Amino acid sequence: MNIAVVGTGYVGLVTGTCFAETGNNVICVDNNANKVKSLQSGVVPIFEPGLELLFDRNTKEGRLHFTTDLHSAVQQSQIIFLALPTPPGEDGSADLSYIMGVASDLGDIISDYKVIIDKSTVPVGTAERVAAILAKKLPKKLFDVVSNPEFLREGVAVEDFMKPDRVVIGTKSEKARKLMKQLYEPFIRQGNPIYFMDERSAEMTKYAANSYLATRISFMNEIANLCEKTGANVDMVRIGMGSDLRIGKRFLFPGIGYGGSCFPKDVQALAKTASDHSYDFKILKAVMKVNTLQKHILTKKIKKYFKNDLAGKTIGIWGLAFKPNTDDIREAPALTIINELLSLGAKVIAFDPEAMENVKNIYGDQIQLAAGMYEAIKGADCLAIMTEWNEFRTPDFDKIETLLVNKAIFDGRNLYDVDQMKANGFHYESIGRPKAKKAKS
Repeated sequence: MNIAVVGTGYVGLVTGTCFAETGNNVICVDNNANKVKSLQSGVVPIFEPGLELLFDRNTKEGRLHFTTDLHSAVQQSQIIFLALPTPPGEDGSADLSYIMGVASDLGDIISDYKVIIDKSTVPVGTAERVAAILAKKLPKKLFDVVSNPEFLREGVAVEDFMKPDRVVIGTKSEKARKLMKQLYEPFIRQGNPIYFMDERSAEMTKYAANSYLATRISFMNEIANLCEKTGANVDMVRIGMGSDLRIGKRFLFPGIGYGGSCFPKDVQALAKTASDHSYDFKILKAVMKVNTLQKHILTKKIKKYFKNDLAGKTIGIWGLAFKPNTDDIREAPALTIINELLSLGAKVIAFDPEAMENVKNIYGDQIQLAAGMYEAIKGADCLAIMTEWNEFRTPDFDKIETLLVNKAIFDGRNLYDVDQMKANGFHYESIGRPKAKKAKS
């Protein structure tokens, strides 16, 4: 099939590359000429495991192309994905100006039947708005607008796309339905379902799924905070809860708050949709409040350890990305904590396997970026862990002891066993679990 993907951000690039991998001819369009030139030269602008391999293979095979020419790409394609940014506005609403702008452009280009697919996460009613814009310039027989939300987890996005748990497609058109079924059949050979529904339900499904997962995270963070006050251990609570088949084990890990490109934006947007329809979505308001507060938890622990005086103290940080296996720092808890530490007069030395260049673009010389994880704690007054990269899980604790000024670790991701840290003589604080206090000499 001939496919155009408009937008080469995270979703667009993964979508285009994975469709090319199953033999389709894909043209990815972007209005950023420098980015397109870079992609044409073989540079993948994001870190996503497995993506570069598929990118290289399909560009070499001539199935994956990049251009700034929307007109040419649309004319050559029957299926057009809109994978454009929908950044949150000040009121939390999704900014649809990019999508509506491209929809208007498509109205001037389309001359034969096309399926226009909203791949971006968009509010309920967006497909209808796109269709209305197209209908101003085109007869209805020349297009169908479909909602096909993505459910990609950063760090495993290629696997999620190639072997999806489910595919959600919103359309009332039988013609569009047949084309979409044909397009996705190679991805569901193991029997995972395609759910066809109306466009509004498909749009709501994406927001509902992400908001529910964000709710689980915030609930567990509240449980963790209560565990600290009551003397319970959140690890035990999590295991006990997760064994209940009605609840399940996933998204029950407490930490320092969720971040990334999806959860914060989608929860805000769903809350705004509720507000626009005069519905007081109390749970979502609480989720957002809890997540904001949770990002300050680790700084409070560090401040208390140093008796509220961080001036001149050096804090070594492991992890900057909002989660492992990505270089994405959007809404990352580490950024909130770094800002707090700097405002309190602390010096920050940080290491992340993939996200340091993105952080450097924000902070410049305000923080020091280390070449390795151990270099980040050399001479530091304590270690703070922000992201659960695998390489942080089994470090050389003897080496850590020799590098730190104080044997103090503040773990925002609960990577280490409390009893082991106590036996090793560390002052160790995590989320929702007992402290391990440094043994007295």
